[in-house]
Formats: sequence, C-alpha cells, structure tokens
Amino acid sequence: MNYLRRRFSDPNALGFLPDGYFQSLGTDDKAEKDKEKERVIASTAPNSAATTPSPRRDLGFLSNVINKQEKGKYKTLLVVDDQHTDWSKYFRGRKIRGEFDIKVEQCEFSEINLSASCDTGVVIDMKSNRQGLQVMRTFQPDFVLIRQHPQSMEVQEDWRNMIIGFQYGNIPSVNSWQALYNFMDKPWVFAQLSILLAKYGKERFPLIEQTFFPNHKEMVSIVCF
Repeated sequence: MNYLRRRFSDPNALGFLPDGYFQSLGTDDKAEKDKEKERVIASTAPNSAATTPSPRRDLGFLSNVINKQEKGKYKTLLVVDDQHTDWSKYFRGRKIRGEFDIKVEQCEFSEINLSASCDTGVVIDMKSNRQGLQVMRTFQPDFVLIRQHPQSMEVQEDWRNMIIGFQYGNIPSVNSWQALYNFMDKPWVFAQLSILLAKYGKERFPLIEQTFFPNHKEMVSIVCF
C-alpha cells in the first residue's frame, strides 16, 4: 500500500483514480481476516446437528420402556414361565431402537418375591435352581411377559398377590394385569360374556349355558324358576 501511495503521489495521477480508492485499500485484508476468524470460531463450536437426536420409530409396547429412567445400556425383560422354553434365545442380539440391549430374566411365580412402590416401581427377589445350582438375584424389571397362568388346580397355585403387586408398581406387561386378574376366575369371565349375550342376543352372540354355585353344597339341589 505504501508503494501505491508513492506511485500516485503525483497530483495529476490522482485525478484518474475513483473517489475513495485509498480508503478502500486494506479493506480486503480486513475482510479476509474477519472471514478467517469466523472459520476458526465455527470449527471450535459444537455441532448442533450432531447433538440433535434423530426421530425414533415407534415399537409398540416396547416404546413405554424407553420413557423410563435409563439404567445403563440395557432394559430388563422378566418372563414368567417354566424352564421348558428358553426365552433368552429369542431376544439374543436384539436391541430396542438400536440402542438398548434386552436382558432376559426368566423364572416361575413360585421362584420370585416382590416389593412394589408407586414411585420406584417393582423390585424382584429371585431364587431358583438352574442345573443343580442355586441362583439368587435382585433386579427391577422394565417389562413383564406372562406365560404362566397365575392360578391352577394345584394346591397353593394362586398368585393373585403377585399380579396385584405388579399392577401396584405400574410395570407394563403382556397380557395386561387387568386381563390376567379377571381371567383368574372363570365365573367372572362368563359373567362378562353374559353381558354381551344380553346385548346382542343368542343369534349374534351364542353362548353355552352354565350354572354357578358358590360352593359344592349348593350343587345338591337345583331350583328352576
């Protein structure tokens, strides 16, 4: 720029230059420095696009699991069933939304005890035998899959208290706790079917007739009206 000032120090030469020529000298250098500074700031700033979570695909009943507080990089699935079926192999290598592994805990109703809170959910104490070894674990399930009937004809096979405990802890399940609880009493289910029979009629909703007795003594005599 000094060279140009000396070169055009002649007043006659200045007449050929546009107005504001010398004021514009150095402006390009300053603009270039400003651009370089902006590039440095942009390179050090966090990438907002990288931190923005991508939209997630709905996975049905497993979607509710994601909304709970994260406990590491896995979610615990409790399967209530006997050992004839190994449920862990069906979930091995599977992930929830490509992020969370699925840890399967399998046991029967008789092998677990639970405590439930409306704030912290359900805590399971499991004690079972696996190939002659006693296994004891304590965990919190994120989802429950029920494959064992909570009530059977065997002695002391009524796990109604477990169903109430899971419902109290608000743990999602398949089937729903309400359905499991209702189906524990067959007469209760038939009573609900009778309501549909009265609503739609025998032609549209045929139902096999049954008779209910509160105990075996009442079955001796049948009174028809």
